[in-house]
Amino acid sequence: MTSLAGTALCLTMNPSVDVSTHTDRVVPADKLRCGPAQRDAGGGGLNVARVVHRLGGRGSALFPAGGAAGQWLTQHLEQAGLFAHALPIAQDTRENFTVQAQDTGAEYRFVLPGPTLTEDEWQANLDAVDQWSSELSFVVASGSLPPGVPADFYARLARAARQRGVRLVLDSSGPALAAALQAGVFLVKPNLRELRELTGLPLATAVEWRAAAQALVDHGQADVVALTLGDRGALLLSRDGAWQAEALPVEVASSVGAGDSFVGALVWSLQQGDPLPQAFSWAMAAGSAALLTPGTGLCQPQDVRRLQPLVQVIAA
Repeated sequence: MTSLAGTALCLTMNPSVDVSTHTDRVVPADKLRCGPAQRDAGGGGLNVARVVHRLGGRGSALFPAGGAAGQWLTQHLEQAGLFAHALPIAQDTRENFTVQAQDTGAEYRFVLPGPTLTEDEWQANLDAVDQWSSELSFVVASGSLPPGVPADFYARLARAARQRGVRLVLDSSGPALAAALQAGVFLVKPNLRELRELTGLPLATAVEWRAAAQALVDHGQADVVALTLGDRGALLLSRDGAWQAEALPVEVASSVGAGDSFVGALVWSLQQGDPLPQAFSWAMAAGSAALLTPGTGLCQPQDVRRLQPLVQVIAA
């Protein structure tokens, strides 16, 4: 088996084949004639692994896979040069569908729930992380949980990672996020909507959303919080300090994968031993670079490196 020494192992419990296309306009009832379809690997952890790999880091993918879509996913990732460890499941891996209406530029994203996993199937993923944990620099858990997987799945992963001394980066939402934070993680990346859901508070002002993010650090739920704010930029908070960065003005081709690109570049930079503010600047650049890429293509390294010097990270 390929050595995973120093690798960021990116776990995706609900991967997908992401299909993207465009049509002149979106209206009900009519047949909508679409342009050529583009297929990409989808699911938060897979996207993060791809970004880490593109930027020159060590990113590997762990995911359940079944059926023709699961086979395509595995082959696609391997052809991209990633170590892709697919654990077999009985049901088929899902496909998601994104359509851009050319008359308005609006994107319509259709996301399926995914296959139902048995206890043996989801437990195999926890066992694999535990088996490899001594070799890893990070474990990244990103995306939703498919049917059949318990809401405390990421909490179990968090407890196992802490026991093994592995830094867990989490990007999820809802009950799965809340349970994992009760167990404690190294880094969490909510957006503002997810933070509002987590706290049950309106968080109407910058002061309020910063206080809510800081509380996660103060209460030991996360060592680092990266709060993404869309076109208002992002905040990064830890016990050592807080930083903010404005969004870069770029022309948006697609918003798909911007958050995953942010996480991927952040993990890649931390892998290199960069301090948090520098890693934050790379994350901001990657998130902006993803906006330049149509469909589900994620950020391109040349765009990330071009934009990174333009990011202004200041103490918050």
